Amino acid sequence: MSKKTYQQSTDEIMLQVGSQFNGLSEKEASKRLEENGLNQLKEKPKKSSFQLFIETFKDAMVIILLIVAVIQLLMGAHIESIVIFAVLLLNSFVSVIQTKKAEGSLDALKSLSAPDANVFREGKEKVILAKELVVGDVVLLEAGDYIPADGRLLEVGSLKVDEGMLTGESVPVEKSLASINKTVPIGDQNNMVFSGTIVTYGRGRFIVTATGNDTEIGQVADLLEGTVEQKTPLQRGLDSFSKKLSLAILALSLVILGVQIFRILVHGGSGDMTTDLLNAFMFAVAVAVAAIPEALQSIVTIVLSIGTKNMAKKQAIIRQLPAVETLGATSVVCTDKTGTLTQNKMTVMAYYLPNDKEEEATDPNKWTSDFKQLMTISLLANDAAITEKGEKIGDPTEIAFLDYSEKLTQPYREIRELYPRLQELPFDSDRKLMSTLHYMNEEHLLLTKGGPDIVLERSNRILVDGKVKSLTEDMRMKIQEKNEAFSNRALRVLAFAYRPLENRSLVLEDEQELIFVGLMAMIDPPREEVKQAVSDARDAGIKTVMITGDHKTTAVAIAKEIGISTEGDLAFTGVELDALSEEELKENLERISVYARVSPENKIRIVRAWQEKGHISAMTGDGVNDAPALKQADIGIAMGTGTDVAKDASAMILTDDNFASIISAVKVGRNVFDNIKKAIAYLFAGNLGAIIAILFALLMGWDNPFTALQLLFINLVNDSLPAIALGMEKAEPTIMKRVPRNPNEGIFSGNTLTSVTYRGLLIGLAVIVAQYLGMPQSPELGVAMAFSTLIWSRTLQTLPARSNSQTALKAGLFSNKMVMIAILVCSSLYGITLIPGVRQIFSIPTNFSLTEIIISVALAISATVLMEVTKLGIKAVKRINQKTQVDLIND
Repeated sequence: MSKKTYQQSTDEIMLQVGSQFNGLSEKEASKRLEENGLNQLKEKPKKSSFQLFIETFKDAMVIILLIVAVIQLLMGAHIESIVIFAVLLLNSFVSVIQTKKAEGSLDALKSLSAPDANVFREGKEKVILAKELVVGDVVLLEAGDYIPADGRLLEVGSLKVDEGMLTGESVPVEKSLASINKTVPIGDQNNMVFSGTIVTYGRGRFIVTATGNDTEIGQVADLLEGTVEQKTPLQRGLDSFSKKLSLAILALSLVILGVQIFRILVHGGSGDMTTDLLNAFMFAVAVAVAAIPEALQSIVTIVLSIGTKNMAKKQAIIRQLPAVETLGATSVVCTDKTGTLTQNKMTVMAYYLPNDKEEEATDPNKWTSDFKQLMTISLLANDAAITEKGEKIGDPTEIAFLDYSEKLTQPYREIRELYPRLQELPFDSDRKLMSTLHYMNEEHLLLTKGGPDIVLERSNRILVDGKVKSLTEDMRMKIQEKNEAFSNRALRVLAFAYRPLENRSLVLEDEQELIFVGLMAMIDPPREEVKQAVSDARDAGIKTVMITGDHKTTAVAIAKEIGISTEGDLAFTGVELDALSEEELKENLERISVYARVSPENKIRIVRAWQEKGHISAMTGDGVNDAPALKQADIGIAMGTGTDVAKDASAMILTDDNFASIISAVKVGRNVFDNIKKAIAYLFAGNLGAIIAILFALLMGWDNPFTALQLLFINLVNDSLPAIALGMEKAEPTIMKRVPRNPNEGIFSGNTLTSVTYRGLLIGLAVIVAQYLGMPQSPELGVAMAFSTLIWSRTLQTLPARSNSQTALKAGLFSNKMVMIAILVCSSLYGITLIPGVRQIFSIPTNFSLTEIIISVALAISATVLMEVTKLGIKAVKRINQKTQVDLIND
């Protein structure tokens, strides 16, 4: 197997790319640029807005509505056809806008490219446009530079690079020239630099080994391009239901048309065959209009929009409306560690002094000389600072020492003003030390901090209770044991030492014969509220998985502390995950709670593995490396402080970067889905009632009880407000105690279908009775009474539609005030249809009076009361059954 770039020597790299330490010639660079193209990301062409618009008409229910609208237009029913066309166009425009808003991940990736680069060409230093870089170019780096391409380092001087956007790590990476023989993830390729990352400290020189889409960030772009966004469970459910309903409506309309034609041919009609056939055709069309909930898409969109406002209160900003509902079905949350589960703030958690005494550190006046010396070194051998405005500048580890001092009521500035820095030996990744020179207590002292092993190796004395003693082997072993104990707790440890100096001119050799003072251990601690949120997620049947770029030991320690990792759980690194076959991953998937040092490809594989097991997965992230997995997940959740690339690839953004906010948003998502089901059930119960009345009229040889315009008025105008009001119902108390719903279950799963059927039968029965009572006076009056009863029945049905298990009184009649407002508004809308001049449009004759209105309202109230009483009966039967079962068990 050929060596990876980071495994090769610099000589091998030079030979491979055909370059040298002083760079390429201008001629060779121009030739390569022409052959390989510009150093920028390329993307596939996107669908135009027109193509997206056309695709919205592929839905089965939309096709049926289009056919109905065209037929009505040809038959002269212009108003009805115009209304249907308007609704379809509105839904299409909304869909296109949502799709276009979701695009932009690659545009954000492109914005990360450096504008120019400082290179060597023909042995001379020059600045060129970064997009003109080619493989083999030698690039110079300084603090603050964006790295313009991937490359192997040729020279480093205390070089640190922030690679968080690729690895997820919050601490800058110390770079070196050391060769690497084994396979390691990006975060451990310390002899490489990567396009889009930023130099935070030091300087360096590297040779370009990859440009454009061949870079690591380019591979992320390719993953983004090749990742197909998942349809939400609601979208899949509605698509499936739409196809089935469309076929059922088409079959029903054709059967009705066939029956009508058969009657005309066998029994004869009015004598005018053309008129009879036209009426039969319009009867069949009326069935289609009655069955299709024309306002369904708009109502679902509005209910989802209500959910977005509620989620915004929970610090969750929704970018794609369907994501609101998807959260409710989430059964796995794959979450980043840094900043989401933790505070993204390195914090001193413990310290160690060789005297083994626990210090009372809260009062600086009571500090022992040993602890005071430890704190002084940590503040002086330190380049970090906190501005007057509270802005923290510098390495997170060094900032942790300043924060610790401020927490202990010792302002760090007082120490620095008392002992100003005279000279320094900057941190170097090779020696892993930093030293500064200060005049303290009438002598010059060298203050050193660094890795415990290095500091201990260079120390020959030790400070104990204010006295300097020889450092014995027993003491060394004790310090090493304490260091290991801290490391086993996933704490990052630094050691501190000092020595008096005669000379005032520092050299590296001065960092010898040190006096060891102590250790300080720190970690990025978990957020306080996260442990409870993980527990709440488990109660709700949601598995939490940590996916981080951090080291495995640290990740597992945090995961155990907050309850993500429990007894028997597994943890894998990205390299270990790559070694697993698909079958092995599938077999172990539900036991793996932690993934560390992972790549973008690893993250996508993990998300897909859960999806293939039928789970709805949520994925959090903030870096460029997270973007492909965010797009692949059923719901991608970006952090508010994250990159634009991550945000553009996500469906939701957390403004507070807090895992607990995800669980709060899940509760809202579950409630939104419940409310959407209530709204859909409300619509279809009303439509079923209308179809039952139409079919009964057909069987009895009565006139069609409704005109197409009456049905459109009810479906689009009257029913919309109650359905939207149902979208504002509060969550059931047990909503977070039930397991996530099966994503493959239908819209009418559970007892929803039974409820819809029962309510539809009662509405249909009320309408049939109304038409029957009006027909003796005239067929027109029967139709008017049928329409009036249908509109009242569907309006009052809003009350029982609020819950399948409890009555409106039990739920609180005014706990959702929008329901009462919707009923009042619908009553007013009904009154508009009775206004002279308008009533003719709705086929309401002049002899339709107050008496007929009272009868219609009475029939509607009777149907509504029956719906509510039935709930009480079912509840009583359940209680009796439960009591019987308990008695049997006790016996």
